[in-house]
Amino acid sequence: MAEAVFERFLPDERATLRLGEDLALALRRGDVLALHGDLGTGKTTLARSLIRALAGDPELEVPSPTFTLVQVYEGRLPIQHFDLYRLSSEEELDELGFDDALEQGAALVEWPEKAGDRMPKTAIRVELTEEGAGRRVRIISPDAAAGTRIARSFAIRDFLERSGWGEASRAHLTGDASARSYEIVTLEGQAPRVLMNSPELVLGPPVRDGKAYAEIAHTARTVAAFVALDRALHEGGVCVPEIYSQDLENGFLLIEDLGSEGFLDDGKPLVERYVAAAGLLAILHGKSWPDHIEVAPGVVHTVPPFDRDAMLIEVELLLDWYVPAATGKPADAGLRDEFRRLWNALIDRLERAERSLVQRDFHSPNIIWRAERSGFDRLGVIDFQDALIGPSAYDVASLAMDARVTVPEQIEAATTKAYVAARQAAGGFDAEAFAEAYAIMAAQRNSKILGIFVRLDRRDGKPDYLKHLPRIRDYLRRAFTHPVLAELRDFYQVHGFTEDVEL
Repeated sequence: MAEAVFERFLPDERATLRLGEDLALALRRGDVLALHGDLGTGKTTLARSLIRALAGDPELEVPSPTFTLVQVYEGRLPIQHFDLYRLSSEEELDELGFDDALEQGAALVEWPEKAGDRMPKTAIRVELTEEGAGRRVRIISPDAAAGTRIARSFAIRDFLERSGWGEASRAHLTGDASARSYEIVTLEGQAPRVLMNSPELVLGPPVRDGKAYAEIAHTARTVAAFVALDRALHEGGVCVPEIYSQDLENGFLLIEDLGSEGFLDDGKPLVERYVAAAGLLAILHGKSWPDHIEVAPGVVHTVPPFDRDAMLIEVELLLDWYVPAATGKPADAGLRDEFRRLWNALIDRLERAERSLVQRDFHSPNIIWRAERSGFDRLGVIDFQDALIGPSAYDVASLAMDARVTVPEQIEAATTKAYVAARQAAGGFDAEAFAEAYAIMAAQRNSKILGIFVRLDRRDGKPDYLKHLPRIRDYLRRAFTHPVLAELRDFYQVHGFTEDVEL
């Protein structure tokens, strides 16, 4: 396996601090950093910056572990900081729990040569040497995946430099269920901005007709989709982040920070905010939207349709992931055939449903409440790159049956009622047809989410999503009260899809 090697000149202490942030944002559980360098070459400065970045606390006290030999810190990624300078023998490593710490990762090790053969072969070697008034760093990663992460983090710093924000401090903001991640970047004298790190989607293996899942489901592959939809929504009167700088090739955007206030008060949904969001959807669904949007000269994003194949491949995630986890056995051919028959019949009924721009994840985590603003400008929308042209009722179901928040039935009812009232006030709206499409789309979305949340646990190692399953099953039961779903409801009940089971 070829090593990844990086070299950078650090002219001053501030550059060393920035390197610590850049490395921290590239680390994952299991990574080990081995710091090499003579006294005075900046190892302590680098270690302190890296630990503070991981802890999300720029003022965190980070004492040298010279005498304790190890210090443990919690944060986005727990890290153990070792200083082996006073180690008299490798046997003392057992008393420190050294091997266990390296397995749990991440770990930062000063004077790693004292560990001898106990240092893992995949440890990332960081060599610091004095050079003139500054210092030079050489980073060697034997592990290709870690090397790729470090390279991307350095590419982000270069992007910030090109954007006039090279001196900015970087801090992890959030990640989501995709490969995207977000940072908050701060620069003295400027309002904070958000850095979106959106690598090109890696298509998985073919699953049907020679196509990967993402192709069939029309998942956005590049950051160009976000740029296009941001532009269209802004022109349509929606508050979306301003894009200050973009690198379409690498998938980097420097965008406006719309704030962090959400739709909850002490974990409980605020009805007036859900109602306001429903009003925004009503306005959007009354507009016409382009399906071809220019992103840059020669770059056009096509908004795909929410077609039959996309709906089916999504809903079948229930069979692929949830059913085996809940029942202990895979869905057989007979079960799959009946499942598809029922869903094809429901999708046939959606041919008559109103179609509009469907943002796909229009729910509370992706909507910012801006109390100081007025009207619909109070609602900042931040996640829409996977938008489709499809049944408009889908986004209403996404909002009113919020996947991450338990929305009581009375708030769900108030949300849908506000939407229907706004659409009827504008004229030409069929409330009965909407109620049917809403039920079908709610069942489709929540069936899909049951599968996705299990997949995030089983495949991606993200077990926290399992805590949402009881809520999603309850949302399904609510959707099934509509008569159009009677046959599907009976099928789900017979096979136990909506039973409360512990996974």
